[in-house]
Amino acid sequence: MRTLGSFVVWLALVVMSAAAYSQQSYPSRPIRLLIPYAPGGPTDIQGRVIGQKMTESWGQQVVVENRTGASGAVAAEAAARAKPDGYTLILITSAHVTLPSLMTKLSYNAVDDFAPVTLVSSTPYVFVAHPSLNVKSVKEVIALLKSRPGQLTFASTSSGGGSHIAGELFKLQAGVDMIHVPYKGSGAAIPDVIGGQVPLMFENIVSVMPYVKAGRLHALAISSSKRSPVMPDLPTVAESGLPGFDVSNWFAVLAPAGTPPAIVAQLNKEITRILETPDMRARLASQGADPIGSTSDECGKYMRAELAKWAKVIKEAGIKLD
Repeated sequence: MRTLGSFVVWLALVVMSAAAYSQQSYPSRPIRLLIPYAPGGPTDIQGRVIGQKMTESWGQQVVVENRTGASGAVAAEAAARAKPDGYTLILITSAHVTLPSLMTKLSYNAVDDFAPVTLVSSTPYVFVAHPSLNVKSVKEVIALLKSRPGQLTFASTSSGGGSHIAGELFKLQAGVDMIHVPYKGSGAAIPDVIGGQVPLMFENIVSVMPYVKAGRLHALAISSSKRSPVMPDLPTVAESGLPGFDVSNWFAVLAPAGTPPAIVAQLNKEITRILETPDMRARLASQGADPIGSTSDECGKYMRAELAKWAKVIKEAGIKLD
């Protein structure tokens, strides 16, 4: 019995030592960073900069892999099912926590199946109107919508996407009725907004700023809780009459649930360091994004809060993708 007991103790020590050595030597091989969207978009650009800087710092290649499909669910499922050893990561957007309320058949839990690493950045939307509406503020557009219920339309880049949900939240908080017109991306939506066919939209700052400067669109407000450094004179929707209104497209790095805390901490330290570099800040600024950086715990709490917030909005708006 003593021999068996001694063997069990020895085996436990070997396993613990092996695990400790594995974490201390991390990373010892290439890391895969999944991107849920196609190359060239904001998520892909941020992921590639982070991956490049991690590669330079750690001497191990960070391989960016674009896994598109199902509004990000394909990549999220792959990340959730990956071995929790720190060698598979995913860069998500805020769509990650709205999908569970939009799609009933997800094969993973958006929060419980992941180990949060850090919040990366946040990009607000600009609420714009075509000049033909002759409105210059949120209060004016609310008054117009209330005088013409169900007659005016707002565009979005996709059903269930951030710009769509921002519009639905605006409708709920303002008590107005406007008709949603979904498009397949900004490239399809913006021309119709500029042309006046669909006169209202919540859209990314960088995408609409040239048209605002040219006078082809009126910027009414910024969607985030704070004003944007890119357009500091533009008030927020919240300070324009809808307190508590706060919508942004945010980004975060996650690992599979069960990833050792020591590895999560190492990833957090490296990625938050990268977010402070001048190059990364310049890249984010070019997208109208603000760097965040957070602890793993702060990231997890924020995701749960956003999940609950948008579940309520999506239910009240009656939005479904399946």
